[in-house]
Amino acid sequence: MFRAFTNFLLFSSVYVSLCAILLIWQTNTILNLHPVNFDYYKFAFFSTICSYNFHWYLTPAAYSGSPRLQWGVRHKNLQLVFTIIGLIGAAIYFRDLKAYWLELSGAAFLTFLYSAPKIPFPPFTWLRRIAIGKTIFLTAVWVYVTNVLPVLLSGGHFTTQAVFYIVHRFFIIYALCILFDHRDLESDKKEGIRSLITWLSIPGMMRLYFFSLLFAAGFALLVCRDIITFYLLIPIVITAVLTKYTLNTRSDYYYYFVLDGLVMLSAFLHYIAVVA
Repeated sequence: MFRAFTNFLLFSSVYVSLCAILLIWQTNTILNLHPVNFDYYKFAFFSTICSYNFHWYLTPAAYSGSPRLQWGVRHKNLQLVFTIIGLIGAAIYFRDLKAYWLELSGAAFLTFLYSAPKIPFPPFTWLRRIAIGKTIFLTAVWVYVTNVLPVLLSGGHFTTQAVFYIVHRFFIIYALCILFDHRDLESDKKEGIRSLITWLSIPGMMRLYFFSLLFAAGFALLVCRDIITFYLLIPIVITAVLTKYTLNTRSDYYYYFVLDGLVMLSAFLHYIAVVA
């Protein structure tokens, strides 16, 4: 029963959708954004449910015997239902955010670019040839949805602190995406999906990875000079320490619980500190 619940939480993308909510909360809190548009939390949750289930619905299981892909094979209809539920929920809350339709369209466009190469029809298959591919698209989606849009929706300005924080988030998420792409290297090649990671040599990929972690740490130190900096640095340190293990494991539970958890770890620690 516990395994079934864990599989549902991770593989239905409910877990990663909650991660997105926490990151939006942290952006609002660190940058002191007012007023907070609470409908955006709901919109982001349902949008994440929709986009991730759509992505995995399109992902074939022929290239891997991973628990996530096998779960997806057994629950194709559930993934489709969650895609539809997410789309309906996002549409409902979009009505209250329609004044920001242009800003939200940017998020929809980036999300589409991430999953579009998996659609088995031209011209979508052409997107598989784009060299920077999914690593950049996925990072851009996460940063835009959880960091940039909260600033735009609050009517706030991109202060120096906001820019430092956004750049910090970009590099820590990009580093984690590199690890995911390294794991998916062979399946991406078989599907014909190109990315910067499939193009780089392993030493080149590792240089890019460690430079990303270094930049993430550097900009974290520029965001502020208090306990929040400590929260921002913890995921970077843990990611670096776990690098060797991460490169040598293909466990879905590790990647979709631990690595996805590292994306929102600073926000989780920050939230616990505020609540406590």
